[in-house]
Amino acid sequence: MNVKTVLILLVLALATIFALVCVLLTRGRAPSICQHQRPEQEDTDDGQSLVFADLSPEEMVQVVRYLQENLGVPLVDASRALPSDNCISSVDVQVPAKAEVLRFLDGGGPRPAREALAVLYLGNQPDPNITEYVVGPLPTPTYHWDVTVQKYGGKVPYHRRPVTAKEYADIDALLRQELRRAPRFLDACCESDGSDLAALTAAPRGFQSGDRDTWFVFFQAVPGTGFFLSPVGLEVLVDHGDLDVSRWRLRQVFYNGRYFASVGALEAEFTAGSLPVVRIEKPAAATLGSMRPQRPPGPPAPLSYEPQGPRYRVHRNRVTFQGWSFAFGMSPSSGPRLFDVRFRGERLLYELSLQEALALYGSNCPGGMSTRYLDGSFGIGRFAYELVRGVDCPYLAAYVDRHYLAEADAPRANRASLCVFEHDAALPLRRHFSDAHSAYYGGLRRTALVLRAVSTLINYDYVWDFLFYASGALEVRAHATGYISSSFLHGRGTDYGNRVGPHTLGTMHLHHFHYKADLDVGGQPNWLETQDMEYELVRDPWSGRHTVERPVLRKARPQREDEAAFPLGGRLPRYLTFASAQRNRWGHPRSYRLQIASSPGEPLPPSSRLERALSWGRYQLAVTRRKEEEPASSSVYNQNDPWTPTVAFADFIDNETIAGEDLVAWISLGFLHVPHAEDVPNTATVGTSVGFILRPYNYFDKDPSADSPDSVYLGGERDAGGCSAHPLGCSTAAAACAPHLPPFRYGGFLNLSLSMLPPQP
Repeated sequence: MNVKTVLILLVLALATIFALVCVLLTRGRAPSICQHQRPEQEDTDDGQSLVFADLSPEEMVQVVRYLQENLGVPLVDASRALPSDNCISSVDVQVPAKAEVLRFLDGGGPRPAREALAVLYLGNQPDPNITEYVVGPLPTPTYHWDVTVQKYGGKVPYHRRPVTAKEYADIDALLRQELRRAPRFLDACCESDGSDLAALTAAPRGFQSGDRDTWFVFFQAVPGTGFFLSPVGLEVLVDHGDLDVSRWRLRQVFYNGRYFASVGALEAEFTAGSLPVVRIEKPAAATLGSMRPQRPPGPPAPLSYEPQGPRYRVHRNRVTFQGWSFAFGMSPSSGPRLFDVRFRGERLLYELSLQEALALYGSNCPGGMSTRYLDGSFGIGRFAYELVRGVDCPYLAAYVDRHYLAEADAPRANRASLCVFEHDAALPLRRHFSDAHSAYYGGLRRTALVLRAVSTLINYDYVWDFLFYASGALEVRAHATGYISSSFLHGRGTDYGNRVGPHTLGTMHLHHFHYKADLDVGGQPNWLETQDMEYELVRDPWSGRHTVERPVLRKARPQREDEAAFPLGGRLPRYLTFASAQRNRWGHPRSYRLQIASSPGEPLPPSSRLERALSWGRYQLAVTRRKEEEPASSSVYNQNDPWTPTVAFADFIDNETIAGEDLVAWISLGFLHVPHAEDVPNTATVGTSVGFILRPYNYFDKDPSADSPDSVYLGGERDAGGCSAHPLGCSTAAAACAPHLPPFRYGGFLNLSLSMLPPQP
């Protein structure tokens, strides 16, 4: 028996002993670190959170059936509807009025009626329009009424509707037909017949209300890689505004800095030898945008798991965790939303929700220079796909399915598209080592409950996080990853970004995100209070001969909305608190402080005809008096008619009083992104994150985390090795056992429809 054989047998014997030890450790009454058990947790909700719940698939089906039978107009399934048809675009929950909900939650009032909001595109009408109906009560509807005028002050013109998948498919067919008119050019420039090119939409679509003229940018597409980094230099402007698809046409063609009247004109100039062509070879599998592993797998990375099972509870649409509770949902258009956020039983926020995401580009190519994506129009929640265990979220996180109904008569599921987990930041939440007067150590690990979703909006992936801490603080983060968008590099392209490939310009752009925080700090009413520091020059009182520059607090309480609208780029007070009428033990108003961590780029200038549609971007923060008729800062209809916006946030700020009222904080986050070589193959989340924190400010009499059972206190040498002082350190043997991991399976690619155009609503 040689040495190698002996070593192999020894390893096998040790592995057997290790397995037996793990089995023995997992037996008995006390749960060990190898077990994954969910402790019982008290939850007194009694189903109240369901008042905020997203619609179930069964409810969606009932709404569609009711409209088909009772609306009195022919309805075509939106997945195959032409612009000249009537169709149901989407169905979502209609959240009841806040006063009605609070009577139910706090005052013992009746449960509000369960209702849906249905959006219909009515193209088969003498006056085509978009109409919104409230349908109820669910689950068995008996009524509907038109709320369009009530919500928007008038009818919504038909040209404002978002582009549907069917409309993109018809544009796709037109593009393929037109590309066949330039076979020689395509072969010379791209080694292509046009069938393997991908087209990316720009938006908005034109220069004035009523336009529906869209630039499409062509890229070389290689299966399994990101085509967004492989532009071929060809772009076309499509007029698709007519309700008759046969009348759609190409209005203009752009190639490598030059404009042509048609694809035929482009081909003619090339054939005549008057059009120089930059030859783009078909990329190999290892192309710029490939995310395939370039090395074999190495040792596994650290694994996050709960020694005795999750310490949180997810039940239907409600999460509870160490004093925190909240209801959660997902708007198909605007994305994640939380309601009735409470800590230790007290409501802090009635609503906390993402409102809009903007990506605004610069380029010397027409598609890039005209792009201002308002992602709510595309569907921030709708395109939150299944999350990948162990990458998008910890492997053992709780995963939640979401359902939506959009552009179809039947609901669809995004499986495991939300995750909930407890996160160890590997950092003390607070700590102190005492080496003066007495020796001791006190500390608390910084852990947080995280609710996460990830939206894929064409090229970009946005990670939406909500974090809940033992200190009573709540943090919101947005992380940008995915692929940069790019233009074909020509002329003075590097005035608008950096070269990141042979013919690829990574185009500069702004990311802006807008959030709504409907605060109920200590109930209602609330006051906004600002504090900042100044120096005052005083004589020292002990001698009177010297001066001291003494910091002093300057406090103010803005009284009206205009005073509480803080322009982007202006000075923001360093302390912004929302105060209640209650006081803590020390006589201060019980308050929560807002801290914003963001470096947004310049907003559009006021002279821009698009600016009113994006006017929420004027402000770092705007605090307004809550109104039921101001539920959202943007609209899905703003993308395709920003010149006459359906919702203009600037109109919310009309100098009403905010002192002692029900207040809403509208918070803007963002950053400037100038793509660089390290954005290839795609953008990392490190350095592309922004967010804000709401944290107690005299809301309690002391830090509530002082009551955390995770606290560690070492009273000198006598506790230096004690299990009672630091139990985690006594689980070494059991920690060697791996937790049970459910088998890996990913279903996120199911039901995808691929074409020349990427998936878009």
